[in-house]
Amino acid sequence: MNRVWRESHGPLDAVHRVGAVLFALGLWVFGILGLVNRLEPFTTNGTPVLGLSSNGLLSVISLVVGAILIAAAMRGGRTASTVTVIVGVAFILSGLANVLVLNTPMNLLAFRMPNVIFSLIAGALLLFLGAYGRYTGGLPDDNPYRVERHPGGEPEVPLPTVFRDAADVIAARELAEAERAVAQHAASPEQADRVAAARGARRAEDRVRSWRAGAS
Repeated sequence: MNRVWRESHGPLDAVHRVGAVLFALGLWVFGILGLVNRLEPFTTNGTPVLGLSSNGLLSVISLVVGAILIAAAMRGGRTASTVTVIVGVAFILSGLANVLVLNTPMNLLAFRMPNVIFSLIAGALLLFLGAYGRYTGGLPDDNPYRVERHPGGEPEVPLPTVFRDAADVIAARELAEAERAVAQHAASPEQADRVAAARGARRAEDRVRSWRAGAS
């Protein structure tokens, strides 16, 4: 299952991959400008680059992180999502750590307050991008991560095991099978429409009745 979703090319996959690439390109521009200006690698004073302070070491790190994001995007949406979250956390930690060493000999990346603010904002954006559609609640049925967590397509509200009406028993089984088919993208248009209508009901009994009504 992991291999299947890693190689998928759905809209969510594209969001994670494109987001990683765009951010990587921004880092590359920042890093390349720093190298072109031949910044000293370990100076703590820094030189302005695109409104931020930079030195040779920070330029190289920017290029390396950008390359990692590009490689992750080429690998697939799942990898891009994971790496983007990790990089986002690293940016936030970098901002918090470097604010403690501003104007000291330990400021090896030549950070200034704009760099700290950028790191915190960029880290938060990367975290949001990487987590989008993956870790949040209320994921849609066709979300690959939701389907992976529920490979059988089990309904969120379990159907009751006992019905007084035999027709309800049959309908409950049909509804459960239809919901699995929808989750696995194997449902017919009619099944998908009837499952969608049944989900509008809150109680399991009402969902079964809605399913039966859709057959008429």
